[in-house]
Parts: sequence; structure tokens; C-alpha cells
Amino acid sequence: MGGGQQKIDIRKFLPHRPPMLLVSNMPFIDDTSVITEFHLTSDCIFIKDDYFVETGLIENAAQTCSAIVGQSYYDDEDLEGTSNNLIGYISAIKSVKIYQLPKVGESLITKANLISRYDSDELSICTISCSTFRNDDLIVDCVLNCLIHEV
Repeated sequence: MGGGQQKIDIRKFLPHRPPMLLVSNMPFIDDTSVITEFHLTSDCIFIKDDYFVETGLIENAAQTCSAIVGQSYYDDEDLEGTSNNLIGYISAIKSVKIYQLPKVGESLITKANLISRYDSDELSICTISCSTFRNDDLIVDCVLNCLIHEV
């Protein structure tokens, strides 16, 4: 799946569907990093009083992070997400700092980088750093442990 600047429809690689899908677009991915976009609308289930709440910000980060390791389970030519079926979990939130809550109508850019990864026959355990921006402002900085396995 990798391929750097290749435009990939992340919805084909995440099991999430609206209203739980918190990533709209994935303009960049390679073996160790990913960038996603998400536009906040009033119908999002993580909106309260016109603000995107903390749990939504963490879930957006987790969905972004899962793309880095999850891509290795798919065939390189698979741009439709049909060559595998994965489930991912946040196994630990090592750290999270939320500086501001974004509002309805704003767009988020979330960038994640792989710190470490351990693979067994059935699963991958990884640590990933993730930062979310609204415009050029850093609004979330976190480090997550994720577990991804084939089903």
C-alpha cells in the first residue's frame, strides 16, 4: 500500500464507518509515517456544544496511527483494501496533551510517526507518536501503543 504521495482512500483500509470514521482523507503514507485529514461537521457524534471533544481527538489519532502498521498487511497493489481484514486496538495511551478543542467547520491534519514495532505471526504491537493540527496550530500531541491483528 505505501507509495509516499499516492492518494489512498483510507475508508477502504479501516473497519470504521460513519459515525465512527474520524478520518476523511489520507494524502500521504510511507513505511513509518502518515498524514490524514478530517473535516468536522455538526453531525459528528464527538461534537458537544460545537466542539470536537477529547475522545474524538484521541480516536482520530488512533485511526491515523493504525494506517502505518496496518498497511503492511495488505498487498502492495491493493488500493481497494480487499486483500486482508484487520482489527486494531489502542492498547495504551502513553501520553496525551490536548491544547485546544477544534470547532465544527474546522479541518484537522493529523501526522503520525512509527517509534517502534514488534511483529509476531498473528499481530503487530507498535508505539506511534501523533500530532494533530488545526491550521498551523498544534492542538494534540500524543504517544499511543497500538495492537493490530488479522481476523
